[in-house]
Amino acid sequence: MNNIGVHDVDVVVIGAGQAGLSSAYHLRRTGFEPDRDFVVLDHAPGPGGAWQFRWPSLTFGKVHGMHALPGMELMDADPARPSSEVVTEYFDRYERAFDLSVRRPADVRAVREGTGGRLLVETSAGIWAPRALINATGTWDRPFWPRYPGQETFRGRQLHTARYPGPEEFAGRRVIVVGGGASGTQHLMEIAPYAAATTWVTRRPPVFREGPFTEEVGRAAVALVEERVRQGLPPRSVVSVTGLPLNDAVRQAIADGVLDRQPMFDRMVPDGVEWANGRHVEADVILWATGFRAAIDHLAPLRLREQGGGIRVEGTRAVADPRIHLVGYGPSASTIGANRAGRAAVLGIRRLLAGEPAQEAGEPAAVA
Repeated sequence: MNNIGVHDVDVVVIGAGQAGLSSAYHLRRTGFEPDRDFVVLDHAPGPGGAWQFRWPSLTFGKVHGMHALPGMELMDADPARPSSEVVTEYFDRYERAFDLSVRRPADVRAVREGTGGRLLVETSAGIWAPRALINATGTWDRPFWPRYPGQETFRGRQLHTARYPGPEEFAGRRVIVVGGGASGTQHLMEIAPYAAATTWVTRRPPVFREGPFTEEVGRAAVALVEERVRQGLPPRSVVSVTGLPLNDAVRQAIADGVLDRQPMFDRMVPDGVEWANGRHVEADVILWATGFRAAIDHLAPLRLREQGGGIRVEGTRAVADPRIHLVGYGPSASTIGANRAGRAAVLGIRRLLAGEPAQEAGEPAAVA
């Protein structure tokens, strides 16, 4: 620590979810020491990343594609237990096994330009001055709430996936679920047996995917997402380009009329929603399963955003500032993608700190 209360380190990792822990593991593996050479900052109250906040009815058996962290398998997980418990316990064991020394709770307020080529990371737990930064903040803290005419007049309850309490709370209610992603369909199928009535609305017709999710399908989907971040556009989720898996439960929900998609309504009224053609549906609850946006507002002082609204990224490196690596952003926003991106970011930072040029070709791909 220097004489003005600023901690000098080589690397700051922001976030201790899958992407942040993977990055910290690879930093340790390549010789960086926690607290001396790098620090992991996490705003959550405990281990588990965003998983600790998932709804209780999301059991581990319902989780799609949870990939183990590097260096430690997730063994013998009970598929009937809530994923929030299983993954939180796993992340806790992982942090202790590799002595990652995560500092929490530490709210990162801003990342600014410092002196001598260093950055300044201002947090509720102090200020750090790293030579490089790995941003692994994910999306959970930025739920996306669309705006519709009349929204403020609706007398019922509105909530987002981020605060979904489980299906029992919707018993006897007329519920509108908005959103065509995996969360929206899962919520709808859970709520339907309890609710008095359900309506499913989406902006675009949902695309259901037949057949297995092969490596080739995954790579093609990731390539589409990656192209957006290369252009400086806000990333789309991988599932938005892969479609929804058509399993037995989904087929049954379609046959039962639960997954009966309606086009997006045009306005909200005190007792429900209306379409331009005069159709009216009454509702007690509107559940916005409308996704999340990247939690990167703390990077705003660095002016990394392009005109398109996103940060241009090559691999994991921000094109506008090679000291910044974004892991779990865009094409690496999946559990296996975050693992590989963590390794790629650390290799890029090692080259940067050694004064070597950034390597474009041959750098490990951050694929799903």
